[in-house]
Amino acid sequence: MSANLFLTTLCLPLATILIVFGMRYWSVVQQAKARLASDEAYRKTAETAAAAEAQTAASLAAIQASLAEIGVRLGAVEKVLKDVG
Repeated sequence: MSANLFLTTLCLPLATILIVFGMRYWSVVQQAKARLASDEAYRKTAETAAAAEAQTAASLAAIQASLAEIGVRLGAVEKVLKDVG
């Protein structure tokens, strides 16, 4: 058996093993990058939802205040109508 053939039969399986492990490492890195991008997207969505919720709560408080004021005015109008009638 020649030395070149012997070295080739040793190097090819070792190179294959190294390539497989390299591909697995690359795959893990790409999955981590994708997960990080997904987490950032979820974080931005959560921030947007929190801001919208705060704005909705403020609008609801303003509507409740207006409704309370309308109730007070309606009570005054009813009192006037009772006094007149």
